[in-house]
Amino acid sequence: MFENIEWLFFDIGSTLVDEHLVYEHIFRDIAELTNLDYAFLYAEALEYYKQNKKGDIELGIKYHLPRRKWHIEDEILYKDAPDCLEILSKKYHIGIIANQSLGTKSRLENWGVMKSIDLVIASAEEGVSKPNPKIFEIALQRAACAPNKAIMIGDRIDNDIIPAKKMGMRTIWIKQGFGGYWQITGEDEKPDHMVENLMELCGCL
Repeated sequence: MFENIEWLFFDIGSTLVDEHLVYEHIFRDIAELTNLDYAFLYAEALEYYKQNKKGDIELGIKYHLPRRKWHIEDEILYKDAPDCLEILSKKYHIGIIANQSLGTKSRLENWGVMKSIDLVIASAEEGVSKPNPKIFEIALQRAACAPNKAIMIGDRIDNDIIPAKKMGMRTIWIKQGFGGYWQITGEDEKPDHMVENLMELCGCL
């Protein structure tokens, strides 16, 4: 399916890292502040995600709340992430292109996966965030890789698939987390391939 590929670039959130506990924390905070039922708010947020909107942010706007704290301590690595990265690192160079707070490389080291990763490009350190094409340019330049020899793998159509396609990279949409509810509306949003989880990804690469 993918020929002459040298580099695989991964997003982190809802791609390598499971964020469901973080979002549960956010929705619990909103429920407490609004005196509304958690299940009601979760369902409401889900409808926003299905409209290609950020449900947690939309709830904050609707209920006039400041943006909720992102509880990074609630993040957990997907169970299949270490094996997936180890398998793929034997065939490809592995990179990260992610919107993350400071210390991304240290967090990856703490999760035990940096041994399979060759390059980490994170927004806080670089001063530029996805979907800005500059962060993709930085990654490709440091990897000394042509766009057509790289694949971007991520859960977000808006942050991962669209800008990577514009750069000339190949794309794989991993439908994990809320990003999996995105409704594709145009050719620029269509990935080259879709998978449901990381081990399925290994099977197609």
